[in-house]
Amino acid sequence: MRSDPTDTGGLFVGRRPGTRPVRYRAVPPPGTRRRRAVDRTLAAVLLLTMGIICLLFWGPLPAAWLWLGSQVQYVTDSPTTGLMATFFGLLFTILIGLMVCKRIDGTWVLVRRAAGHDQREGALPRVFGITCALGALAFATWFLLFAGADLAPLGINGP
Repeated sequence: MRSDPTDTGGLFVGRRPGTRPVRYRAVPPPGTRRRRAVDRTLAAVLLLTMGIICLLFWGPLPAAWLWLGSQVQYVTDSPTTGLMATFFGLLFTILIGLMVCKRIDGTWVLVRRAAGHDQREGALPRVFGITCALGALAFATWFLLFAGADLAPLGINGP
């Protein structure tokens, strides 16, 4: 009896449309040595592209939208309009970036399978997690060392 929710598409007896588990064919026959090298290189480029897009979420995109929001505030003479433009613009940009990363991740899986690897899962969760850790570390370093955080209440003499 199949009772695993991942097999049945949820806690229902029947399956909801579009929730069938993905079944991959057998690993394709390995190509030539040159073709596998091209596929490995393309997979590395796709992985690097995902990493760069995810790193953009931690500095350049927020800074750009803060600048654009300040320009909106200057033109409209309304801080609320500037903040809303910044917030919704950054939210929209991050969602678009994640959609692009998801498509790149699907392509990465196909390229890895073409290179002869039994790749069934994407790398986006790991890439996003690593870039989040790097972004948080970079922000903490900047905040504690360069932004002049007041550490005196903690008994630590700051710079």
